[in-house]
Amino acid sequence: MALDKNKRPEKPERPPTLEALRALVAQQSAQLTPRMRDAAHYALEHPRDIALCPLADLALQSQLSPVAFIRMAQALGFAGFSDLKRLFRAPLQQTARPTHSERIRHYGGELTLDRPQDPAAVLRAFSQANIVSLQHLQADADVLPLKPAIAMLQSARLVHVIGMRRSYAVAAYLAYALNRIGRSTVHINGQGGMVAEQASAVAAHDLLVAISFPPYAADTLKVCEQAKAGGANILVITNGVLSPLGRIADLLIEVNDAELKGFRSLTSAMCVVQTLVMGIAFGQRHRGRKPRPDLVDIDC
Repeated sequence: MALDKNKRPEKPERPPTLEALRALVAQQSAQLTPRMRDAAHYALEHPRDIALCPLADLALQSQLSPVAFIRMAQALGFAGFSDLKRLFRAPLQQTARPTHSERIRHYGGELTLDRPQDPAAVLRAFSQANIVSLQHLQADADVLPLKPAIAMLQSARLVHVIGMRRSYAVAAYLAYALNRIGRSTVHINGQGGMVAEQASAVAAHDLLVAISFPPYAADTLKVCEQAKAGGANILVITNGVLSPLGRIADLLIEVNDAELKGFRSLTSAMCVVQTLVMGIAFGQRHRGRKPRPDLVDIDC
């Protein structure tokens, strides 16, 4: 029997929880229009706004049309946007009034800076932003796939690390620290415009660690695609399942750093990579394998 090319894909079942919604968005991302993906991304990064704000206010804040939110909700199995709001309201009804720290989640840089010309005010604002980001990272520690990530780093033939633009510092540190504990690592840094040539050294049985946050560096995505085609495993550290690197990753660690006036903090991302390195170093000691150099002199 010939297939009906005009037949629309079946509508997915309504997700029962926010975690199920997050997984569904990652699964259905390719089927959503760009505007619907933007609306889904905004919803996942601003759950309290979705739960409490009218649709008109959400459209104004996100610079997306109300129709984008409505169509996104329907494409993900909801009867409409009101049905989607009920899913986001459920967790709020089970908790007490949010604290000040909870109200200034920094997924979208909600904290304002009243006196940017005052260095002390900037320092206080950025410090507060980092505190909030680390509080959320600490709260999410049990659900982050840290042990599988450490296992991938330990078992790979060779580790390669890439992070371009403002992710460069995190990637450079991770490559440095892994080499310090005796885990052979190559930093793909693009020096001399040699990104593609450096990436060509990534082979099957190797691991590529890709670090990228909005706006995602195009070179990082290209290297991931090239490495994946060559049979390498991909560990991604990024801001969520809707990251373009998410569809390539064998394992994804979600990190949401604070952002203030276009400046993204690297505090939480750096904390995660330090945790991975320490997990390998102390794992080596526990198994009786002496790390190189000794942990006393590790200087990481």
